Amino acid sequence: MTPILSNNYYVNFQEDAYTKLNHFILEYKPSTIFILVDENTNENCLPILLQELETSQSIEIIEIESGEENKNLDTCSGVWNALTELGADRKSLLLNLGGGVITDLGGFVASTFKRGIAFVNIPTTLLSMVDASVGGKTGVDLGVLKNQIGLFSNPEMVLIDTRYLETVTERELRSGLAEIIKYGITYDAKLWNELIDFKLLNISDLKNIIYRSIEIKNEVVTEDPKEAGIRKILNFGHTLGHAIESYFLLSEDKENLTHGEAIAIGMITETYISEALLNFPTEGLKNIKKVILNNYDKVPIEKSDYKAILELLVHDKKNVAGQVNFVLLSDFEKYKLDCKVEESLLIKALDYYNS
Repeated sequence: MTPILSNNYYVNFQEDAYTKLNHFILEYKPSTIFILVDENTNENCLPILLQELETSQSIEIIEIESGEENKNLDTCSGVWNALTELGADRKSLLLNLGGGVITDLGGFVASTFKRGIAFVNIPTTLLSMVDASVGGKTGVDLGVLKNQIGLFSNPEMVLIDTRYLETVTERELRSGLAEIIKYGITYDAKLWNELIDFKLLNISDLKNIIYRSIEIKNEVVTEDPKEAGIRKILNFGHTLGHAIESYFLLSEDKENLTHGEAIAIGMITETYISEALLNFPTEGLKNIKKVILNNYDKVPIEKSDYKAILELLVHDKKNVAGQVNFVLLSDFEKYKLDCKVEESLLIKALDYYNS
């Protein structure tokens, strides 16, 4: 597959990706190579990566605990301390091997350690491949508030190897599918049409869908790297979705949702709002709800949950002067940015999801 040029770095694919990585290491001559993993990627993915690396440089492994609840400054502090104790300097290289938590947090750690060291992202989940692989966003959560602390910082390169997908659960694969659905709805109706009857196929069948998804995100972020305009469409489904994800993370009596499960709910509710405010086609709304509920279990959201979910909207990163801003659609591929939505309509949208 042809490498995709993003903002000053390439997304490389399959076997060719390791050739490019080994060439970079040979040219860059890092003082030490660090690989950031969690307990899952340490066991299942690290052996694949180590087998592909061709270097005599010293390699150190740093492991953190998996899960969104560990994507915080305390974990960053642990990694910074580990880097310090293991003698990292400004010529060190950090390879982030994992899902979105690893690539987001690892990129932030690398970009701030000694004012910045080189890093490479090697996403191992479908979600991180199609979403976190491009765009230069790094960061961590503040409590249950998603991605409140972070910065824009580009890796040296990104490696996409679909062999890593064989190590994740079907639930994790479905989590990544939500972002692909988002690209189809907001940017590429042809991709959406491919997804209407979509069931998760085998890994080799996903390769072209992954490639197209990365192309789409790259086209958007290269046009608008700092999210001043069109890049905001990537937030479709994420305003209510993030609030729901945070609420379930915060609630002791509810099971945590994956990012994709929460965004799937967000897309149904925000399409409902789009129908009410921008006349999004009713048949399209029904199809979106049908496709999503064919791929995701219905999540019980009680009316007693609504108030807490809506209160979390106040902390959304897209807000300006305390005003919650939504990305809404008048049709597939036709978006409107910075839309204001009354609380009564938000409640109706949650009711629509529950109906």
